[in-house]
Amino acid sequence: MSGPLVVVGDALLDRDVTGAVSRICPDAPVPVLDEHAATDRPGGAGLAALLAVAPDTEVALVTALADDAGGARLAELLGEAGVAVYPMRLPGATAEKIRLRAGGQTLLRLDRGGEPQAPGQPSEAVLDLLSRARAILVSDYGRGLARQPALRAALAEASAPVVWDPHPRGPAAVAGVRLTTPNLGELRRLTGDAGAGSGLSTATRAGHELRRRWRVGAVAVTMGPDGAVLCHSGSTPLVVPPPSTVAHVEDTCGAGDRFAATAALALGDGASTAEAVQAAVEAASAYVAAGGAAGLHRAPEPSRPAEAVRSAEELVAKVRADGGTVVATGGCFDILHAGHLATLQAARRLGDCLVVCLNSDRSVRGLKGPERPVHPEQDRARLLAALDCVDAVVVFDEPTPHQVLGRLRPDVWVKGGDYAGDGAPELPEAELVRRWGGRVVTVPFLAGRSTTGTISAARQRGLHLVKGAV
Repeated sequence: MSGPLVVVGDALLDRDVTGAVSRICPDAPVPVLDEHAATDRPGGAGLAALLAVAPDTEVALVTALADDAGGARLAELLGEAGVAVYPMRLPGATAEKIRLRAGGQTLLRLDRGGEPQAPGQPSEAVLDLLSRARAILVSDYGRGLARQPALRAALAEASAPVVWDPHPRGPAAVAGVRLTTPNLGELRRLTGDAGAGSGLSTATRAGHELRRRWRVGAVAVTMGPDGAVLCHSGSTPLVVPPPSTVAHVEDTCGAGDRFAATAALALGDGASTAEAVQAAVEAASAYVAAGGAAGLHRAPEPSRPAEAVRSAEELVAKVRADGGTVVATGGCFDILHAGHLATLQAARRLGDCLVVCLNSDRSVRGLKGPERPVHPEQDRARLLAALDCVDAVVVFDEPTPHQVLGRLRPDVWVKGGDYAGDGAPELPEAELVRRWGGRVVTVPFLAGRSTTGTISAARQRGLHLVKGAV
């Protein structure tokens, strides 16, 4: 869809002061921080807008800015990041939050700017912006912008989907909002729910209560490392777990903003609410894994275009360093069935890790014809990786796995038992694997199980159903 993503909310100026602590202050029992660096960045709704910036995505921020150095710095930072700023007048001073950090931890936060002041009226340019938005995210930080009457009226009349990221000190969402995104702590404060029972039961109970009170389409309760719980018109909530567990959480600041901005963009592109929440959980998890707000100004790691292959190579190197045996097998695995599972389980028992070399979509089309594969390579790789007996999956684009085998150099190359017995053909990879002293073996397979047979049987059943309906 065309039009910008419009973020509406209170912008702050955040400053991270990082350093090292090596001594205690002599006149008070507090650590002394030796400053190494200080970094300014947009905070509040400004951070939400910053995190939404992406290729082919126009991002605009409606916020109140004071006529001071902090407001000028905020506008400068946002403009440099590609965010179009539509300011409203803010009496008083720009709110600033200064975090003193050492060793990846925040030692103290210093707030400046005083009590919030009521912002001025939205301009005609702001009202026009809201009327042509692709999606709208209200990122409320409790400093008054979301209470502005003319702005609320424009939000209630907007045709674009609206996501409301609330603040306990802020107002209720305007009626008709598509999705609101409190975290569990905010939800408890907004509803007065004491939180009896598990986090899931609290999120479900209080989420439905907030949806009823605010008359919004759905409530997505963010649960930190547990993902999100979506409370919608149905009685059964949708629980969306994160794609993986982050081993070390450096800085979660901004994770809620990443979640809400991703959900708003997805809804603006026509996704269902459930699809938007799933995309938001994945984006927020990736953001935290990359260091959160602390990682925004970190130099990017070198590009790794062959990530799957290198991950498999790292696994192989580790197994070999420990004296283990590397096993590999390959195939299209187009429709995963019991025969595949039997082969994979048998192969895994032959060593200390199993790497599956998976034919890409282009490779499958070359081998099986234009109607294959049934499932795209991303789905096939995901299903294989979810099996306990599979340790890594490598997708290759060539007709045969020779190139990837040359990189991995497995100790054992395994194929199904259809290659076994008298008169069976020589495995095409056998000569290559033997060059580095590897072994080529077959394992038993389940007769009558094959992707081709499954597809053929499905087509026959479909044909019979059509004939029976005629």
